[in-house]
Amino acid sequence: MMYWWGQQMHGWGWVLMPLGSVLLLALVIAGVVAAIRLTDARGADRPPAPPATPATLLAERYARGEIDEVEYQHRVDVLNKTAGHGPPSGP
Repeated sequence: MMYWWGQQMHGWGWVLMPLGSVLLLALVIAGVVAAIRLTDARGADRPPAPPATPATLLAERYARGEIDEVEYQHRVDVLNKTAGHGPPSGP
């Protein structure tokens, strides 16, 4: 590449070339940091998920096919009885 003073880089070229490279690297790093902070800030705005109840965990297991319908109904009945929602047991 031809420069004004021939084939060599003179004067300010020796200062501006490394300075430009350092500034470009700093801009890339700042962009990555800003992107990480932005994605973390979006996640912090969401409310936490409500804790799973035994009934919802049981329904999820049934939906995934881990338990069959008979076992699901039996466990739902047990949950309702232990929670006091079912019919009274005993005379």
